[in-house]
Amino acid sequence: MSDQLRQAAAAVRDNAHAPYSQFKVGAAIRGASGAVYVGCNVENVAYPEGTCAEAGAISAMVAAGETELTEAYVIAGSPMPVTPCGGCRQKLAEFAAGEVPVTMATTGGVEQVTTVAELLPGVFNAAHMER
Repeated sequence: MSDQLRQAAAAVRDNAHAPYSQFKVGAAIRGASGAVYVGCNVENVAYPEGTCAEAGAISAMVAAGETELTEAYVIAGSPMPVTPCGGCRQKLAEFAAGEVPVTMATTGGVEQVTTVAELLPGVFNAAHMER
């Protein structure tokens, strides 16, 4: 895990739009090219219509023309590291190999490292759609 991802995730977390929950999250991912993409949570008064930080970072990566990520870092202002939600776990698995590291962190400096495969065992993938 690089300090570059930690710093990028922490910085973008400040831009989160969380007027309802006050729970700001920042994410930074590294594409296969080495470029770093960031995202923050964006809440909406119609709660299910918000965007997670991880989804925003993945969208930025895809918009830039990349489709593979090699590392992810997620930070939140919580007492313990927060794991990506189920939808974001699936999104990470869409663009990352199972061994890709995912670091979950708090603004207080606590970090927990896992992998995409550990976050989403039994992942649903394109092989399930083969005929």
